[in-house]
Amino acid sequence: MASPFKLRMRSALLLRRIFSRRFLKFGTVGASGTVVNIGVLYLAQEFLFNTVQTPEVRLNLSLALAIFLATLNNFSWNRLWTWVDRKHYLQVSWLAQFGQYALACSLSIVLQIVFTNLLAPHFYYQIANLIAIGVTSVLNFLLNDIWTFGRTRLMGAARQRSR
Repeated sequence: MASPFKLRMRSALLLRRIFSRRFLKFGTVGASGTVVNIGVLYLAQEFLFNTVQTPEVRLNLSLALAIFLATLNNFSWNRLWTWVDRKHYLQVSWLAQFGQYALACSLSIVLQIVFTNLLAPHFYYQIANLIAIGVTSVLNFLLNDIWTFGRTRLMGAARQRSR
């Protein structure tokens, strides 16, 4: 069992990682993805899929394209800027890494929906959604920091070099 001191140290390290410069970059990339998402959604709805007669089908096609391109935008910028210092991840194929990224984002999206629905009876729905976005953004960052961009692989490689 971990001592209270060790738990505080682990918590402090986790908080330092969350509120780091890298997290600010991650948030900036996320904001750019939001702009891409909104822009593509508008262009697809108004121009690209405007000949689709059923409004629901048009919206779903537009949403699918907007979400895909925003996710691709975010993955690319996170790879090129947020986690640029972790060159070891280049050993993982781009497609496999994008799959990890998309899976991490999917989990965050599902949790955002769940948290928004849980909080909406207690808060104005947009406030509930902002709280859910904040919580899931931290989770999304940690999943990508640890799994997609290989913090665990980086630490494992460092341990092996020190042996």
